[in-house]
Amino acid sequence: MKVLYFAWLRTKIGCAQEELSPPANVGDVAALMEWLKGRSPGHAEALADLSAVRAAVNQEFVSLDHVLAADDEVAMFPPITGG
Repeated sequence: MKVLYFAWLRTKIGCAQEELSPPANVGDVAALMEWLKGRSPGHAEALADLSAVRAAVNQEFVSLDHVLAADDEVAMFPPITGG
C-alpha cells in the first residue's frame, strides 16, 4: 500500500510517501490512521485529530469507513477550502 501525505501532514510526519504493509486487522481508512499513529511521534501528532484529516483512495475522496485493499494508494491531507 502506498500512503501519501500532503501539506502540514507531510511536514509533521517528515516524508511525502511511504510503502507500507499494514497488519490484517487494518481494514479501513480509520484503522489505517490509528495504526499509523504508532509509527512515530510525527505520525501521532499529525493524526491526533482525525476531524482535521481527509483521505482519498486511488484518487477518489472517501470516508473513514472506506474498506482498503493491499494495493491501494491512500492520500491524506487537510480539509480543502476555497474562496
